[in-house]
Amino acid sequence: MQSQTSETSFWAKVATNLGLVGKFDLEKGAIALIYIVQGALGISHLALSFFLKDELGLSPAQSAAMIGFAMLPWTIKPLYGFISDCLPIAGYRRRPYLVFFNLLGALSWVFMAQAVHTPTMALGTILVGTLSMAFSDVIIDALVVQRARAESEGDAGSLQAFTWGCMSVGAIASAYFSGSLVEEFGTRPVFMIAAILPILDAVAAFAISDAKISFAQINDELLKVTAAQELDQPPSSAPEASLEPDHSDRPAVNTFQLAWQNVRQQMKQLWQAVSGKSILLPTLFIFLWQATPSADSAFFYFVTNDLSFNPEFLGRVRLVTSVASLVGVWIFQRYLRDVPMRRIFLWTTIISTLLGLTSLLLVTHANRMIGIDDRWFSLGDSLILTVAGRIAFMPLLVLAARLCPVGIEATLFALLMSVLNLAGLCSYQLGAGLTYLLGITETNFENLWILVTITNLTTLLPLPFLHWLPADGGNMASLNNPEQPEPNLGSTPELLSSSNNGATKLDIASPEPVAIASNNQSDQHPDAAALVAPEVDAGSSI
Repeated sequence: MQSQTSETSFWAKVATNLGLVGKFDLEKGAIALIYIVQGALGISHLALSFFLKDELGLSPAQSAAMIGFAMLPWTIKPLYGFISDCLPIAGYRRRPYLVFFNLLGALSWVFMAQAVHTPTMALGTILVGTLSMAFSDVIIDALVVQRARAESEGDAGSLQAFTWGCMSVGAIASAYFSGSLVEEFGTRPVFMIAAILPILDAVAAFAISDAKISFAQINDELLKVTAAQELDQPPSSAPEASLEPDHSDRPAVNTFQLAWQNVRQQMKQLWQAVSGKSILLPTLFIFLWQATPSADSAFFYFVTNDLSFNPEFLGRVRLVTSVASLVGVWIFQRYLRDVPMRRIFLWTTIISTLLGLTSLLLVTHANRMIGIDDRWFSLGDSLILTVAGRIAFMPLLVLAARLCPVGIEATLFALLMSVLNLAGLCSYQLGAGLTYLLGITETNFENLWILVTITNLTTLLPLPFLHWLPADGGNMASLNNPEQPEPNLGSTPELLSSSNNGATKLDIASPEPVAIASNNQSDQHPDAAALVAPEVDAGSSI
């Protein structure tokens, strides 16, 4: 009975977040639209993969390498956080950036549709698009973190689950049409459709609450956070008088001097936040987990060239994995919120690795010998791996949001996501190197089984370092207090969750809709939903 009440409570919160119950919250509605658009940008995934393979004629290794390089803007997200936190435009820290970079993203898609004809032009355009998406993502992440901090103890994670749910809704809405649109109209018209979506985000930005603030106020805010850190207390619980900055001897400074002071102050606070073992070690673990090599690109070529999966079917697989992503969120909220993080990582990694090895049946065509059709096998494998990936990711996202201190939430959250995306870049480059060394091409898949085996087994390598994560005594319930400076689980920012291979991979920065159950990534993260918007979409899906 208690669990049923808890489940009802969760969906009641979701309904309230959506404005279906009580007074409609315009800002939450805008945040929902932004995340829905992130998921809907997945409409370009298949188009982009086919564009690189068919129109530009790239090999599997070249395609993987290009995707890796295209993720570069996601690896410097702290820079965007610094800019947003310290350098307001016309007195506003969030809205102007959200509008500008979404419009820039729309232009990049238009250019991709109309003017790109070489790999060099494609890479340049994709880099501009990823820059726009990454910067926008930092802004919206900061807004969500700010709102998450205000949640009551019983609502821990509800906003994170809500935003992920919105993203999944967008992914579901676009997945059904992504393949059929490519099949019917080709890749470039799909890019034009994708260009419309960032414009919606730019419009939604005007509904986002963004209090006007001066450089001097930002400087005072940062000084207050520093004082709280020195007292080893969160800003909201430390005595107000002890945190108020002393202006008695502060000389008059101009705007540019204040801006520089703000940047220096943020760098100091960021260093204080990440230099402790409670944050550093979990971050290193997540990097290792995500950086293992990926077989995505090679697998995409296999399922399209060898198995002859057409765009429409690949779109159906994306639809299945998008629904599975929602199922993963529900399972976490319903059953796993109180499970220690180490246990979730251990078992999702082991189970994902075992499940990922089943893709060897597809690569060797052994599934046909036991009477399982290629398409049904791919659908089932992708569905299971996506659920596992989302379950692995949710606790990290909640924990990360709780650890971001006031004043540098955009920067710290962005740093954590950048570590994840840097690991994703390493994953794709390692995968590209292995693909090349094994002689896998667009027509030769003789050694693909070796690549799939390597990418799955290497997922187990980080497990000896599980002790870097919060102690088993700590679970999500212990994070319910948003003011808690150092939860007993080690206060770590492992929002970065994604074991690049194994079904637990969340494909955080992977724009490519690659492989059905390749090395089994299974989901995307909040850092994107298309090549120009990675960090979000069902890996082991296509």
